[in-house]
Amino acid sequence: MAQFAYSALSSDGHHISGTLSAENRAEAIKALRAQGNKPLILKEASDKKGKSLSFGAKKVKQRDLVVFTRELSTMISAGVSLPRGLDTLATQNEDKIFKDVISSINHDVEGGMPLAEAMAKFPRVFSDVYINMVRAGEVGGILDEILKRLASQVEKDASIRKKIHSAMAYPIVIMTVTIIAFFGIMLVIIPKIGKIFKDLGGPNAQLPVYTRAMLDISSFLISPSIVRNIPVISSIPIIGRLPNVVLFVGLCFVGLIYLKRYIRTEKGAYQFHSVMLRLPVVGNIVTKVAVARFSRTFSSLMGAGVSVLDALEVTGRAVGNKVIQKELTEIAEAVKNGQPLGKQLLGAKFFPPIVGQMMSVGEETGKIDEVLVKVADFYEEEVDAVIDGLASIIEPFMIIILGSVVGLIAASVMGPIASLSKNIGG
Repeated sequence: MAQFAYSALSSDGHHISGTLSAENRAEAIKALRAQGNKPLILKEASDKKGKSLSFGAKKVKQRDLVVFTRELSTMISAGVSLPRGLDTLATQNEDKIFKDVISSINHDVEGGMPLAEAMAKFPRVFSDVYINMVRAGEVGGILDEILKRLASQVEKDASIRKKIHSAMAYPIVIMTVTIIAFFGIMLVIIPKIGKIFKDLGGPNAQLPVYTRAMLDISSFLISPSIVRNIPVISSIPIIGRLPNVVLFVGLCFVGLIYLKRYIRTEKGAYQFHSVMLRLPVVGNIVTKVAVARFSRTFSSLMGAGVSVLDALEVTGRAVGNKVIQKELTEIAEAVKNGQPLGKQLLGAKFFPPIVGQMMSVGEETGKIDEVLVKVADFYEEEVDAVIDGLASIIEPFMIIILGSVVGLIAASVMGPIASLSKNIGG
């Protein structure tokens, strides 16, 4: 018996999740439906070592996913059967990982499994939104049209992600160079400069405050570890001989690992996303990205015939921010109780009034999907403008920081040397 983790809608419309035992995937789906539940996501659980029993842990490039989606849509539109189309795409795919994924999906489809359920086995390749839209396309008989929408959506998401990464690349490089240069100067150059000060002015030489601070920091970093006197640590001689800089770098590395793990938890992710929304400039970008992603995803789901409540649930998981996801969950609850979606979005904290207004127009005209596409286009253009502006501001700002660090170090060294040399000459 295999273990399967599932996410489903109960007979009364509530979202449920858990695990169940079944001989195979088909039996697991059958068991859920026998209980009156509608399966949304079903995947084989991990083994005790935490290794996925499927291809779920493997990654596929966004470009390859877009090409696959567009080509499969074209084949289905041309009347090619789904198994034959998948077999063709698997054969011509150059990425071995993706080739194996497509082949596995084709095997399941040939065995009678719906395409969406076969794709759900690979959550690292196909997102919840992707799977639910494919499921809606299969139910509505418009899989080719849905795949075209998906390809456009994946391209848009990849474009936004690429712009953000490009904007952050320069400051990360500059910051890395600054940190490396700082430690190099503190560990190699400043100790030698300190010796020169001592030779010129003696041990009681009067030095500026910032120069003494630089010498103290350098002395601390190269001194033996401050934890060497702790009984447990002192029993390991090699640790006692390590300088403080190694201890400092080690603590930072361990701290980053634990921070990353904490952010992956539900509570940690919520707190991290909450902080991101409060940051100047960054919070504005995160909000605009989330609104654009919500508008485009919700539009695609509504166009695919997905119900409003189901679309809100799936879209909430797709916006990429736990705080905004929680707000969408609360909005979904209000809509379930009979409140108009547009009115709820108008009063939402993280959604600009224009989103609620456009949603209300869409509800009145019955064209929510068309209206929200325009909202998505508008906010994606806004994101592009903000990111481009941010990139132009960050570059000189980082240069100023680097120049300030270099200037401070130069002043700390050259000023006292000139003063001591003058005293000696006098």
